[in-house]
Amino acid sequence: MEKEKILIKGGRVIDPGNKIDDILDILIADSKISKVSKSIKPEGARVLDATGKIIIPGLVDMHVHLREPGREDKETIYTATRAALHGGVTTVLAMPNTDPAIDSLGSVEILKTAISKSAQAKVFICAAITTGRKGRELVDMAMLKREGVVAFSDDGSSVDSNEIMLAALRSAKKAGLPIICHSEDKALSNSGVVNLGFTSTRLGLKGISNESEYKRVARDLDLAAQSEAAVHIAHVSCKESVGVIARAKKTGLRVTCETAPHYFTFSEAAVLGYDTNFKMNPPLRSQEDVEAIKEGLASGIIDVIASDHAPHTENEKEIEFERAEFGVVGLDTELAAAVTALVDTGLLDWSGLAEKMSLNPARILGIDKGSLGAGKDADIAIIEPGQKWQVSKDLLLSKSKNSSFIGKNLNGVVAYTIYRGVVHQWSS
Repeated sequence: MEKEKILIKGGRVIDPGNKIDDILDILIADSKISKVSKSIKPEGARVLDATGKIIIPGLVDMHVHLREPGREDKETIYTATRAALHGGVTTVLAMPNTDPAIDSLGSVEILKTAISKSAQAKVFICAAITTGRKGRELVDMAMLKREGVVAFSDDGSSVDSNEIMLAALRSAKKAGLPIICHSEDKALSNSGVVNLGFTSTRLGLKGISNESEYKRVARDLDLAAQSEAAVHIAHVSCKESVGVIARAKKTGLRVTCETAPHYFTFSEAAVLGYDTNFKMNPPLRSQEDVEAIKEGLASGIIDVIASDHAPHTENEKEIEFERAEFGVVGLDTELAAAVTALVDTGLLDWSGLAEKMSLNPARILGIDKGSLGAGKDADIAIIEPGQKWQVSKDLLLSKSKNSSFIGKNLNGVVAYTIYRGVVHQWSS
């Protein structure tokens, strides 16, 4: 059945993939973008007035923990993808640390079936690098690629063995897919729970050093250079990692990286109240690290902003800090958090933001998303840039509510998210 025609009128269209930043109309027909130009006539289309609003390609979040299968008490594919749409995200990459891990033909098929039944946005699959994410035996990457997997990661763990990681990079290169590295040397992070330094000393908690991250980033990039494979560094949190990646890029290495909104919004000082909604891995770092992350985004060293959406139940979070789970939710808030910290402060313009949250992740994953050209899927976020809102648990559509932004005032409200031509309205 043919879907309704939709005409988005008079918004500021930001499409870095096509070098567009102009007041334009967008016509949508049968789930696709039919035309982008000035003064398109409605001719029976449903009209959305976007005057004064920003129109960008639907966000592509390449780091999301859906928790299904295995921990549907935390999140489900349905609730996560509803939260995604609420935040302007139309495409997510599902990370493989589910129960069971996504590491085989059978587990991929289970996930694909669940996605087909309940996903409200597009879900691509990232499979594990090693069986069970245990770092010992490589998965069959060629077979998993044939099943539609678009990347590999043992996220939540780093592959400790140099030999296995090198073999993984070579296998991924042969498959033509990227490896996403959780770069953490657990011998150096030493079961810590907060950043090593003033905060860990003040609170009497075990600290996680910058060294545990940047030394493993350096190791992963060295192995990537040996294998000539494409590698993506997840959740960069400290200044030394930014420096290591910058130097690797100068040598021509095929390296990209991401950070998350909490790393450019909050410093370790946020943890002083023992609020477990500020407990994540890697941890919130020093103010100097926060500034380095912002500079990395502004300079282009950091390619992507992703949520690292990690839902947990109240029982797992509202306990002693040392025992609480690592991780925070972010799908509902990532766009507004980035607008508040980066666009409104002049660190990025709207085109730069759309590049890091839509275009670049799509390019890294090799998927046909992240732009607004004619013939592309009608995946679009329409934003009211000047509207402020206060984050509350009631406003979050994620099943879990463990957000670092609860009680915070953010700028930028998603008025509409359009996914494959279907309009979801969040505000007038």
